[in-house]
Amino acid sequence: MNQQADDRAIRVSEIMSGQVHTIDGMATVAEAMATMRRLQISSLVVDRRHDDDELGLITVSDLAREVVAHDRAPARVNVYEVMSKPALTIRSSMLVRYAVRLLVQFGVSRALVVDDAGAPCGLVTLRDLVLGLTPD
Repeated sequence: MNQQADDRAIRVSEIMSGQVHTIDGMATVAEAMATMRRLQISSLVVDRRHDDDELGLITVSDLAREVVAHDRAPARVNVYEVMSKPALTIRSSMLVRYAVRLLVQFGVSRALVVDDAGAPCGLVTLRDLVLGLTPD
């Protein structure tokens, strides 16, 4: 089997970060920033409010664009005001080459990874996906 065939068989589940850190949409941006700083991460999954709701995602880029650049007070802005919702999701079983295409197509750098039941199980970045295809 050649290297290209091996690359095509890699699944998102093999590359993703398995940690999912969540925050409530009613939390303040200041709380989200403190959590990101404490955990040394650049995004948080925003919890569903009810069964028919969708997951959201808040990133450092969202904070920079919607809060910092507009000189808004982080303690007075709620997460739900600046998050992306619904979050772009990728199944953990998806082949990496399709995940790369999806992120590039939508012009985003990260996606929430979900299992077959739609439950969040990780995050993956374009960097993770591309570098994950590179042999050691």
